[in-house]
Amino acid sequence: MKGTFLTATWEDLIMANYAVSPAILKPYLPKGVELDLFDGKALVSLVGFMFKKTSLLHIPIPFLGTFEEINLRFYVKRVEGDSIKRGVVFINETVPYRPVAWLANKLYKEHYTAIPTKNEIVTLNKSKKVRYEWKIKNVWNHLEVMASLASSSMLAGSAEEFIFEHYYGYTKISDHSSQEYKVNHPSWLIHEVLDYSIGCDFEAMYGSDFSFLSYVQPDSIMLAKGSEVSVNRLRTSF
Repeated sequence: MKGTFLTATWEDLIMANYAVSPAILKPYLPKGVELDLFDGKALVSLVGFMFKKTSLLHIPIPFLGTFEEINLRFYVKRVEGDSIKRGVVFINETVPYRPVAWLANKLYKEHYTAIPTKNEIVTLNKSKKVRYEWKIKNVWNHLEVMASLASSSMLAGSAEEFIFEHYYGYTKISDHSSQEYKVNHPSWLIHEVLDYSIGCDFEAMYGSDFSFLSYVQPDSIMLAKGSEVSVNRLRTSF
C-alpha cells in the first residue's frame, strides 16, 4: 500500500477504561486538539494487545515482528472546519524489544519504553482467557479478561464504539508543535467480558498523575477481536 509506514495484525485488544478529571490530561494535550468526551467524561484506557506480522515500509521484521504492547492512552479530537478527526494520545507505550522502542522514539518522538512482557491466551469451549503481563521494578503487573468466545458488532453510539473508533494518533512534539497520523482498520468485533483482573502499578508505569488508578475499578472493560491494520507514512505537523 503506497504511503504506508507500518502494517501489522492487532489481536485480542483489552481496554480498561477510567474516567479522570480533564485537568489531569491537559498537560499531555498536544497543541491544536481538544479532549474528546464520552457522556461528558474524559477517559483514559489501559490497553494490552498482540502486535503480529509487523512490517515497516513493506519489509517484514524477522524475530521482532510479534510482541505484546501495553499502553495508556486518552481521547481527543481535532476540528477542521466541518470536519472532526477523532484520535488518541499516548501517555506511554510499552513493548519488549529495545530496537522497536528506539525506532519509534527516534523517528516520531513517541513515548515508548522497553521492558519484559508476556502473554497467555487460552481458548476454551465457549470462552477465552486473555492475559498480558509486564515487569516493572522487578514486579510483574497484569491485565486479564475472561470473555465470551462469540463476537458481535459494536452498537452505534455505544461506549465500545467511542473507545475503538478513534482512527488518528496525535503526538505532542513541543508546547507549540504537534503531529497527526492516520491508523486504518475495519470496525472491530467485540467479545462480552465475563470477568477481569488488573494489577498495575500506575505510578511506576505512568507517573504520579495516574497513581490513583491503582486503587480504583475501571468504569468499563472491553475486548476487541482485532484485525489487520496500517499506519500511514505521512505525518502532518501543525
